[in-house]
Amino acid sequence: MTPDFVAVGHLTLDRTPGGVRPGGAAFYAAVTAHRLGLRVGVLTSFGSDFSTGALPAGVEVVNVSADHTTIYELKPLSAGRQLTLHARGADIEASRLPEEWREAPLALLCPVANEVDPAFATAFRDASVGVSAQGWLRQRGSGGLISVQEWEDAGLVLPHVRLLVVSDEDVAGLEKSALEWFQQVPLAAFTEGRRGAQLFVNGERYRVEAEPAREVDAIGAGDVFAATLLIEYDRRNDPWEAAAAAACAAAAKVEAVGAAAIPDRDALEARLAAYRRRRGG
Repeated sequence: MTPDFVAVGHLTLDRTPGGVRPGGAAFYAAVTAHRLGLRVGVLTSFGSDFSTGALPAGVEVVNVSADHTTIYELKPLSAGRQLTLHARGADIEASRLPEEWREAPLALLCPVANEVDPAFATAFRDASVGVSAQGWLRQRGSGGLISVQEWEDAGLVLPHVRLLVVSDEDVAGLEKSALEWFQQVPLAAFTEGRRGAQLFVNGERYRVEAEPAREVDAIGAGDVFAATLLIEYDRRNDPWEAAAAAACAAAAKVEAVGAAAIPDRDALEARLAAYRRRRGG
C-alpha cells in the first residue's frame, strides 16, 4: 500500500546524557506522522544494532543495509549542543525508493549526515515535498566533531520542494544564505527553540510564537515541528495555522523523553485550540 507520508533519512542511535536511544529526524518525523493518523513509510539505512521495534507498529521500513548504524553523541552546552558523529550508515540513493512510494502525497527529506541523495527532490510524482536540511549542513571534523558547512546542493533541491525547515543551530554563520533559500520555496521556517520560529510565506517573514512547555528533552523537537508543518500545511492549506500546529506539536514533544509525548490528532487539536485562545484567535 502506498504510504501517505514518506520520511527519507537515517534512523540513528543517539548517545545522550540519559543513555542511548533511537533517534534521527526520520524517526521523529515518522512517529509524528503515525500519531497524526497517516500511513507511514521510512526509507533509511542502519546496521544490525538498530531495532525497528522502536517505531510504532504499522510503520513500513525499507532499509539500505549497512555495516553500521549512524551513531551521534549529543552533549548539551550552555547554548545549544555539541554533536559528534561516531558511525554512519550507507548513502540513500533515489533509485532505492520503492516504485509504489513514488505516489505518496507527502514526503519529508530529512538527512542527518549527508546521506540523502538530492535527486529525491524530484523522485516523487506528485508529492508535497518538505526538506529538513540539517544533515546537508553538517561536516564531520576531527574525532567526528560536527560543524556547519555550506549547502552545496541547495540549487538542486529547492526549486522542487514546497517546504524548507532549518534551525538557528543548523545555519549558524550562514544566515545570509538561509535568507536566500527562504525566497526560493513557498513556505519556510527558521526555528529558534524556546523563542519560537520565523515563518516565510512566499518570502514574506512572519513571527510564530512558541507554545509554553515544561521542557524535559528537546532532542527531536525541530523534527516534530518540520513533520507537523508539512502535514498540516497540506491538510489546512493555511501556512499560519500549520505553523501554530507545528509549534504546539514541538512543545508537546519536549515534555517527555524521546518520542513519548508526541501528540496524536486529538491531543494536538486540543493544544492548538488553547494556543489560539491565548493569542485571541
